Amino acid sequence: MAPQPPASLWRHPDFLKLWAAQTVSAFGSQFTALAIPVVAALLLGATPAQMGLLTAVTTGPYLLFALAGVWVDRWPRRRVLIAADVGRAAVLLAVPALALADRLAMVHLYAVGFCASLFTVFFDTADQAYLPALVSRQRLVEANSRLETTRSLARLVGPGAAGAVVQVLGAPLAVLTNVGSFLVSAVLLGLIRGKESPPDPTERKPLWTELRRGLEFVLRNPYLRAIAPCTGSFNLVASAAEALLVLFATRELGLSPAALGAAFSVANVGALAGALAASRVAGAVGLGRAIVGGSALSGLWLVPLALATPSTAFPMVALAGALAGLGGAVYNINQVSLRQSITPLPLQGRVNGTMRFLVWGTMPAGGLLGGLLGQAVGIRPALTLLATLQALTFLWVAASPVAGLRAVPSAEA
Repeated sequence: MAPQPPASLWRHPDFLKLWAAQTVSAFGSQFTALAIPVVAALLLGATPAQMGLLTAVTTGPYLLFALAGVWVDRWPRRRVLIAADVGRAAVLLAVPALALADRLAMVHLYAVGFCASLFTVFFDTADQAYLPALVSRQRLVEANSRLETTRSLARLVGPGAAGAVVQVLGAPLAVLTNVGSFLVSAVLLGLIRGKESPPDPTERKPLWTELRRGLEFVLRNPYLRAIAPCTGSFNLVASAAEALLVLFATRELGLSPAALGAAFSVANVGALAGALAASRVAGAVGLGRAIVGGSALSGLWLVPLALATPSTAFPMVALAGALAGLGGAVYNINQVSLRQSITPLPLQGRVNGTMRFLVWGTMPAGGLLGGLLGQAVGIRPALTLLATLQALTFLWVAASPVAGLRAVPSAEA
């Protein structure tokens, strides 16, 4: 469908449905994000190596993002979003079902994590490719800011609610909240009335040719060529740390699931502030400086975590998350809007898929790295090393043409 003219997004009914769907889905996902590692760490007694493997298996499908981008450009993107929501709901039902039957084991968490992430690969690829077809280019930063604001609100409220539900009902049953949220999201997406322009089948090329076209676009663009390794290296280190985070917080710092969820909620004040300020920061200091500054700030998030003790656990975990959220929101909103703006509409799926492959494809290796480091040298020394590496990842964009951008350049032909 043709982009809407620059009008208020509050009067854009299809965007409002997309926004509502993502809000519900994001809130529900907070329950699974906390419940699954809590099940592994506390209910199943997972080791650091097993937690690392869980992260690796769960993020393994991210290596398929580039292929997903090709397929998304061939299919109606809204239908992909709906199918992915329904698929994720069906897969997650296995966790409470197996727990109630007293048969839940780590192998089941690996399988559920892998399958749910596989659907997420298609959802996220179609999601970012669909938005530029729904709103005008001039409204992309505003639209992305609103979507990120509600995701931040979900991360602000969700973990505290999830921690309380996990504490009262148990982690497996808490996953049911996410099942319901995915189904509600699918219904809301089904209510969108705008029609997409169907892909022209006569322009379809062999799979590997189309895959190469998305990769070539990214590699020849100086901005994307810097953003990809910046985000990819950040995610590599962050995934290594996140594989150890719940173990560190619950076993070494002594936080309960409810306290950990509350700390995550407090932390996400930073993400909310970043989402609300992202476009203003870019307007005040320039798009490039906003991207570089957001990356540098988020790169400091592991420092307070590495310094935390049982007596300072809650504020330090909250501060770590706040730094990651504040800087990450400013960085991501502006760099995603930049990418969407400079990418031709027919290539959105392939370019988004290629970028996701490059920046999220590092996460399985990160999960394995974190688990092996934690097993070999201990969790705190591993986090200290990772904090040092994380603080350096912003240099990719700081030393690139991205740093000199004042505003979004024109789309490439």
